[in-house]
Amino acid sequence: MDDQAAFSARELVTDEEWQARCSLAALYRLVRMHGWDDLFFTHISMRVPGPDEHFLINPFGLLYEDVTASNLVKVDLEGNVLPPSRYGINPAGFTIHSALHAARHDVKVAIHLHSDAGVAVAAQKGGLRPISQLAMNIMNDIAYHDYEGLALEEDEKVRLVGDLGEKNLMILRNHGTLAVGDHPFSAYVRLYLLERACKIQVMAQAGGELVEWDQKMQDRVFGQSSEIASNELFKEIAWAAVLDRVRRESPGFDV
Repeated sequence: MDDQAAFSARELVTDEEWQARCSLAALYRLVRMHGWDDLFFTHISMRVPGPDEHFLINPFGLLYEDVTASNLVKVDLEGNVLPPSRYGINPAGFTIHSALHAARHDVKVAIHLHSDAGVAVAAQKGGLRPISQLAMNIMNDIAYHDYEGLALEEDEKVRLVGDLGEKNLMILRNHGTLAVGDHPFSAYVRLYLLERACKIQVMAQAGGELVEWDQKMQDRVFGQSSEIASNELFKEIAWAAVLDRVRRESPGFDV
């Protein structure tokens, strides 16, 4: 761990890659802060800016609170670990994230989780239900992918990206949740809404009969929230605020 702490990739990468590394490390810390981590068995990736098809992902075996800008692993779409990385990666993580980055060039960031509430809803035949404003903010943007075991098979990539299509959220049945975005905040806030909607659904199901809204109301709420979320200035301001929270509550990610 001492060697890891002493190593810095800052002078070995471009300014653009370093900024991406800091943003991605912050996302790992955010997941940990929300209690969504699953030791080191889930993964977040970010495309490396530039012409090469490279992306960054977590070192397999490091806890999320130990992920930093320098120890993130850079890989290509064939799974080759590239300098200055010194660690290995989760094979299932590579399958999922390489498929997404190869198929969707609009995707800069992809987040996949195994949270308790997310897996609970993923195990329900009906999936996410329109019972909360949080759910209706995102329901029109959610795809579903059937369970195929651990994501280790090359041929699952085709079905994964086919099921996602042009949507930005996915519930992997019996498995977990996934979000993609063209900006760190876009992916984060989508998953934030999905995870909270799942938690609220599980809590509400412990009570009485649920009130579900029709497609007309789902379309209305989705349209209202999409207008706000697509504002570029809002994304930059909101992401800066989120980064400030990470610096206060989980310092050291940006080294």
